[in-house]
Amino acid sequence: MKLTGLRVIDLSNFLPGPYLTLALADHGADVIKVEMPGEGDPARQIGLRDGEHSVMFRNINRGKKSIALDLKNPADRDALLSLCENADVFIETFRPGVVDRLGLDYKTISARNPRIVYCSISAFGQHGRWRDRPAHDLATEAMAGASSITTGEDGKPAIPGIAIADIVGGLHGLAGVLMALYRRTVTGQGDYVDISMLDSVVSACVNVVGPTFAEGRQPINQHERTTGGSAFYRFYECGDGRRLTLAGQEPKFVRALLSHLKREDLIPFVLQGPGPHQQPVIAFLSDAFRERPLAEWEPILDSLDLCWGPVRTLPEAFADPNLVERRMLLRDEDGRPCIGSPIHFKNEPAQIGFDVPKLSEHSKAVLGR
Repeated sequence: MKLTGLRVIDLSNFLPGPYLTLALADHGADVIKVEMPGEGDPARQIGLRDGEHSVMFRNINRGKKSIALDLKNPADRDALLSLCENADVFIETFRPGVVDRLGLDYKTISARNPRIVYCSISAFGQHGRWRDRPAHDLATEAMAGASSITTGEDGKPAIPGIAIADIVGGLHGLAGVLMALYRRTVTGQGDYVDISMLDSVVSACVNVVGPTFAEGRQPINQHERTTGGSAFYRFYECGDGRRLTLAGQEPKFVRALLSHLKREDLIPFVLQGPGPHQQPVIAFLSDAFRERPLAEWEPILDSLDLCWGPVRTLPEAFADPNLVERRMLLRDEDGRPCIGSPIHFKNEPAQIGFDVPKLSEHSKAVLGR
């Protein structure tokens, strides 16, 4: 596998850091998860269980090793520093300043191992006025402005169904670590990677900042291209109460559907771009889609080769055979479902490790005690 031989020290909890190190583990890295004695990663206790472990913990920590160290204990701290001497990557997600107080900061560790790539993921980064402010996913989305353009039909901010800041922060951390590892092959020197979840969400706003950058104003969600101002990029209710989404605004999709529905007169409204002038099209499509149940619309929309999708429940989504065909839905030896790796290589594909570490399970093997 691509990362076979890479040793990772993982001091992260919850979601962003473990999501990063899961990708490394799936592709061959030896990930050593360092947890507090007696408690471990709080994710061990979050959500429903389908066996010994919570579903959340199992899906983001499978394939890793677990050791327990009290980082305030000098002997345990020294044991961790010794591990770092032969490690390639170090991941931590404490609030800024904590690793300095523990004596596990980049300066200390890189002095013992100049080749190490050290990555810190935090809400607001290691410098800036919000550095010491506590926050989780939703707060950083709100402060990045993303919540103001993620609204329900009542116009109020809606809680996203997935933890965008956590996941995007983890992905930027993964990219930064891999960049630093690649550069190390040239220089022989490691590096420090500072990832802010707020920065990560802001960077994901690249396609929605037109009104703000060009005119200094807040986007009007109901008028913008991807937040409600386009008849061909929004949700519609069908006759049975199920919903579908049109998700392609290219002229060929517009012409195909409106021609099929005998409303070619509405095509120019859509081709003008997003905005209030598309309301007649939205009103027409809203009425049209309510005339049939979702099951009847599916073959029609597929035959028109439209960019669309049914709004599925999670059980429906995971029942899709496409996920099995792409090895995104896997099952362990006990039949429990696991999410696979979304990074697909032709050569050396991911090898999913289904073993979920018990707290401190590998302490003796890793630490020799």
